[in-house]
Amino acid sequence: MKITGVELRRIAMPLVSPFRTSFGTETARDVLLVRVVTPDAEGWGECVAMSEPLYSSEYVDGAAEVIRRFLLPALPKNVDAYGVGRALEPVKGHRMAKAALETAVLDAQLRAAGESFGHFLGAARDRVPCGVSVGIMDSVPQLLDAVAGYVEEGYVRIKLKIEPGWDVEPVRAVRERFGDDLLLQVDANAAYSLTDARRLARLDAFDLLLIEQPLANDDLVQHAKLARQLQTPICLDESIESAEHAAAAIALGSCSIINIKPGRIGGYLEARRIHDMCRANGVAVWCGGMLETGLGRAANVALAALPGFTLPGDTSGSRRYFATDVTEPFELVDGHLEVPTGPGLGVEPIPSILEEVTTATEWIPL
Repeated sequence: MKITGVELRRIAMPLVSPFRTSFGTETARDVLLVRVVTPDAEGWGECVAMSEPLYSSEYVDGAAEVIRRFLLPALPKNVDAYGVGRALEPVKGHRMAKAALETAVLDAQLRAAGESFGHFLGAARDRVPCGVSVGIMDSVPQLLDAVAGYVEEGYVRIKLKIEPGWDVEPVRAVRERFGDDLLLQVDANAAYSLTDARRLARLDAFDLLLIEQPLANDDLVQHAKLARQLQTPICLDESIESAEHAAAAIALGSCSIINIKPGRIGGYLEARRIHDMCRANGVAVWCGGMLETGLGRAANVALAALPGFTLPGDTSGSRRYFATDVTEPFELVDGHLEVPTGPGLGVEPIPSILEEVTTATEWIPL
């Protein structure tokens, strides 16, 4: 597939409410979109990097720069999605930037072939169950009101962000208010250390599905030690940047569940490799989210339809984060989202909305 040019487009997407985690508060998303143009089709990829290097070392300005200076020049004149990964391998790191470019190439490739993302990846379902991620709040009553709203909307699983000082008490309050039938999990975003093991063990009383990334992202050994001290299953997120990382975590006993975020691990082809390996080893996986627009959400929903994704993911409806999405909104129906069936991502940006939220564009001929 010959690529004639690539557009880097920055868009500003205000969030419907601030989203606070242990590493900061977001009120808007500064999103980098990558559009790949070929003679037969064009494809879109969404970079999940944040504006600042807080969640990971990557950030939006850096992702745009590395795509412009290093990734695009490394692409051969004719390439498919598999060839993108091979061509970009010499560039160390920058997985979010690589994922955005690879996804755009894959979208164009599948649109030209008339094949959907779901069919290409191996989706086994036509809809996926959806959970929602609830940020750290100013008070427990505010948290309970927020959770009540999401439960009423039909979300089948609730994830609470936690940090030291905001953990046992809010989790207890949610469990007591909504009962034992609510699927409930927590996400620490690496906010704790092994010295907090006793406090984290107090969460065992609340029958959680999992505790996500309690310790530092680069410490699989400490996670293995913590796993032996908790009854609640440990799920790794930031620690898993590749299939090799996942294999090491499984071998060490660092986790029994993995959150697969395609943007964090370099793209949907690597996501499928991790899915296949985890399924072969009896490790549950689910699809995490990075506050994507409808473009990134479409690909995540397709991925979450693979057979090994046995836990509800963070593939929330569009209005969880945005008053107006850049695509037709994803709407929750009975706690589920439908997997797009059209060619490629199966969704398109709405030109008028895309233009309204665009802050900058750059066309790079190849």
